[in-house]
Amino acid sequence: MRNFSNDLSALALNTATLGHNLDGHGAKWPVERVIDACAERGLGGIVFWRREIGDRAAEIGDRVRAAGMRVEGLCRTPYLVGSQAPAAVVDAAQQAIDMAADLGAPVLTIVTGGTEPGTKGVIETQKILAERVATLAPYAANRGVSLALEPLNPMFGGNRTCLMTVRDAVAVCERVGAPNVGIAVDVYHVWWDTTLAESLCAAGPERILGYHLCDWLEDTSDMLLDRGMMGDGVADLRAIRTAVEAAGYRGPCEVEIFSAADWWRRDPNEVLDAIVERFRTVC
Repeated sequence: MRNFSNDLSALALNTATLGHNLDGHGAKWPVERVIDACAERGLGGIVFWRREIGDRAAEIGDRVRAAGMRVEGLCRTPYLVGSQAPAAVVDAAQQAIDMAADLGAPVLTIVTGGTEPGTKGVIETQKILAERVATLAPYAANRGVSLALEPLNPMFGGNRTCLMTVRDAVAVCERVGAPNVGIAVDVYHVWWDTTLAESLCAAGPERILGYHLCDWLEDTSDMLLDRGMMGDGVADLRAIRTAVEAAGYRGPCEVEIFSAADWWRRDPNEVLDAIVERFRTVC
């Protein structure tokens, strides 16, 4: 397992951790200030959300690289299943792919969306998801972008996701069969899964495109907006990273914390300093 005690090159900030991805939250630092603050602390990379980018993708990507960091990814596609008409889904997702390419982000995260109208359970929706991802994969490949399917905690089943385990996400990847389609592994969503290590090994290093850090608070008060800072909860962070790296992953560790009642109310400098300290000591 990699030693992060004196090496922050693998540490990446998902800007949602500062609350900027939702109206009414966070200190609303401009993108430039976030980039500079990360660079000052020696972080290796940043992951942005589409709402922050607008028509400045190339400019922002260049700013990150000029600061000595990498753009590690972009969050996220619109939901691919569960709501819009197929043509609208593909068009909106292609726009997200274009933004990722212009930003220089190698990975675009997919949060799938929930159960397709007129269906029950998740099997049929997963088939539809695979068909739509297969349609998008060549377009993304031509733009140098990989697509990372992110399974979510089962409590989000029905409205936000049809993938609730790494195993299911890997099965969709295999159904698609494209080399630029893989998975993103988020501690918040997989910490409970006792089959995680086996599922990751089945995925293999070529399918694992991202690893997201946070913690699961024992008495979480909001299923979406009450994630914990690493070390404050009950997730076995070292065991999870051991499993991810045993499967061959050597990419960035992306801190993504939605915390409306706690961390989003703090000074971003305090949040970033805590991220660095926890990454070195508990991750």
